[in-house]
Amino acid sequence: MKIYESYEDLPKLKLPYGNEVFISDSTIRDGSQMPGIVLSREHKVQIYEYLHEIGIEKLEAFVFNKRDRDAVELMFDRGYECPEITGWARASRADIDKILEVDGLEETGILMSVSDTHIYSKMRLSGREQAEEKYLDASSMQWTTGSAQAHLEDMTRADNYGFVFPLVKRIMEIDPDCIIRVCDTVGYGMPFMNIDEPYGIPKIVQHLKKEIGVKNIETHIHDDYGFGSASSIAGFWHGANWTSVTFLGIGERAGNSEMEKILLFLADRVEGFEKYNLEPVTRFAEFMEKELGLRVPRNKAVVGKNIFAHESGIHAAGVLKNPFNYEPYPPELVGGTRLLLIGDSSGLEVIRYKVQETLNNLLDVETIVEKDDRRLLKIQKEIQKLYDKEERVSCISDEELLAYVEKYFLYQPICDPARTGGGKLKSKGKIQEPAEENE
Repeated sequence: MKIYESYEDLPKLKLPYGNEVFISDSTIRDGSQMPGIVLSREHKVQIYEYLHEIGIEKLEAFVFNKRDRDAVELMFDRGYECPEITGWARASRADIDKILEVDGLEETGILMSVSDTHIYSKMRLSGREQAEEKYLDASSMQWTTGSAQAHLEDMTRADNYGFVFPLVKRIMEIDPDCIIRVCDTVGYGMPFMNIDEPYGIPKIVQHLKKEIGVKNIETHIHDDYGFGSASSIAGFWHGANWTSVTFLGIGERAGNSEMEKILLFLADRVEGFEKYNLEPVTRFAEFMEKELGLRVPRNKAVVGKNIFAHESGIHAAGVLKNPFNYEPYPPELVGGTRLLLIGDSSGLEVIRYKVQETLNNLLDVETIVEKDDRRLLKIQKEIQKLYDKEERVSCISDEELLAYVEKYFLYQPICDPARTGGGKLKSKGKIQEPAEENE
């Protein structure tokens, strides 16, 4: 019989192919294109520091203006091995020339728009043949000086069997180690195995891996339909060894696959990913809020302020007995903090815990408040009155709770000198209801 009573009891998953997988961050490249976001040099360098602390393998950057290039130089000055800094360019000689001006960039992603709508209406090319010639010409410049990634834009709306896969075969003939990036540019991709042309991420990855023999496959998923992180993980599950993400999923429109979700899944649920340090992610999210003005939803997975907050009586009591009851992973894994709140659904146990915690902090001594303490019941009655009769719509603040504790535990007698001899507490470390004179 299997018994699951702690985090350690639960088995970890295994990637079917046993493939080692990696993460490429695009926060300062794709993320910076989010409307309203402006990243300074200092912002980019600090993001780079967080990525280094976490252990992210690659970071891609723009180098088209002085601010971009200055930030890249400052990152190189840190001397870190990870994340490796890579460039990004459109399939044009002018863009590649800008990349070649920056010392230290050994790898560059080349944007190759492969859907017909992009080839004809966006790029105004005559057709697929001209597009292929343009992409291979631009890539050849980078191949002569370093490594080029092939970023196949809008692949989930393209004729993959008729155009994209033959293009990939030609790329493999030139550079068998080239990273082929599967770009789900507007989120049409699906993570389900039985979906084929052109939407199925598993089918695309498997065809690249098994039929063409691509060694390095990377997914780059936009979140327009909410499948970003799921499709990135599906890519790993079916043979991709890279995924391109942004922190908090920032980016154009609905953004990109969220790095923190994928990191947590790999580190906590999949076997063999101790290489990532998730402790900085909560601090990273706070930095993004404070410095960039982003608003992180309170209920956002991994980094939201409510992730380890408990108000419901059943949940709070369960967490106090064993966090495994209602917390899927320990707060310290992601640098978070457990928070117990008193609200309209809170039971006596969470009120008792918060009152005891407040007393400990106030008196600087360890105290024990029993659940049947009459003063505790009076506090609970007052709180319930706020919700039942005054129709309060917010939680009880720490300041309000402190006022209740002072009212019932400090401003009223906590001992009976006549009964206890000299005013000592009835039991060491325990605060109890004072004895009634007529008892």
